[in-house]
Amino acid sequence: MSSNMSSNMTSDMTSDMSSMSDNTTTEQQLPGLAALEALIAVETETVRLADDIASSVRSFLDGLRVVAAEATGGQAVSLLLLQISQIALTGARLGVQRDFAPRDEYQPDDGPDPDDIDALRLQLAGLLGDLDTYSYVFDPYQPEVVEGLLSDDLTSIAADLAIGVRHYEAGDVEEALWWWQFSYVSSWGALAGSSMKALLSVVAHDRLDVDLDITQELELVEVASAVLDGGEKA
Repeated sequence: MSSNMSSNMTSDMTSDMSSMSDNTTTEQQLPGLAALEALIAVETETVRLADDIASSVRSFLDGLRVVAAEATGGQAVSLLLLQISQIALTGARLGVQRDFAPRDEYQPDDGPDPDDIDALRLQLAGLLGDLDTYSYVFDPYQPEVVEGLLSDDLTSIAADLAIGVRHYEAGDVEEALWWWQFSYVSSWGALAGSSMKALLSVVAHDRLDVDLDITQELELVEVASAVLDGGEKA
């Protein structure tokens, strides 16, 4: 009986020690597991961000092509203002993210611009006409007025964004985000801002610079036309 009790006690102690050892091992593994879970969460969020940015970029590129090919002169400014405003918001989202880093120190050649980029530039120039040329201050803190072309600036933005799309479609999410972010800060962000201001200026002049006498005259003509039309129907 004594032998049985001793055996049971030894078995219980061995079980307790084994349980303590398992708990210690689990506790030692937890920091590693937590780090892995955190890494997976970051990567998931990164992929989700890349998906959102890619969707916005594709929408801008498609929209720009549609406006250039199908819009009339009267529609072009408002539609382009809408497109550039949306992509500027996308750039602002990139601007508040952590700094993305390229995979390699030296980047490979990104290849030529999209095949239709020159045709797109010519279409936009023809569509905008005299509104294509505008002036803006490139750096507000070192003010110097420069002259630009909306058609050039819009297609330059498109070309920059298309490079990121190529990285994204190749499955290189980090590289795509790095390029979109880097080119936003260094290039297309400023072009988007100046283009948006120029297009908004056209809309503002169109809506606000109206001579009161001309407006009143047009209203009188409309009233007279309505009266005449009513008389003819009677």
